[in-house]
Amino acid sequence: MQISDIFVGLGEPAVAELLRTISLGKLKTYQLFDRLKARLHVNKLNSEMLRKVAPRVWERLNELDEEFATELAQAILVSHLEMIQAVLNFLEIPHQEGFFAKDIDGTKYMTDGWQQRVVDNFRGKFPDALLLFYVNHLGLELLKQEQVFAPAAA
Repeated sequence: MQISDIFVGLGEPAVAELLRTISLGKLKTYQLFDRLKARLHVNKLNSEMLRKVAPRVWERLNELDEEFATELAQAILVSHLEMIQAVLNFLEIPHQEGFFAKDIDGTKYMTDGWQQRVVDNFRGKFPDALLLFYVNHLGLELLKQEQVFAPAAA
């Protein structure tokens, strides 16, 4: 599985919701603003433009443009480091302000049912699409997960 598979697996409404959660201030802090603006092919990047480009973003994700999907994922994730830290703390995964070592063994922390436990614990605290995106991203990064996780109904 690749990052573009996560976006496609979550569906178009979730991708549109994820775009609305991007923090332009965080993009500037992490020097991603201009890169994302160029990637989205827009002259001006603001919250209104993020809503307007959602259909075009969805098309590009369906083309499985992995480089685009990776940069979009990075923009979404840096916008929500507080959620990332909360999830990593919940799973007791060692990290520094939401960033963990690339060679970490996720199997020690992510035991059977970890995705559902995370979703159950954080449901209502963070947007559903964001939480599902991160659970799937974390599974891909640390466990090389092959399938997009979909939670059981509440």
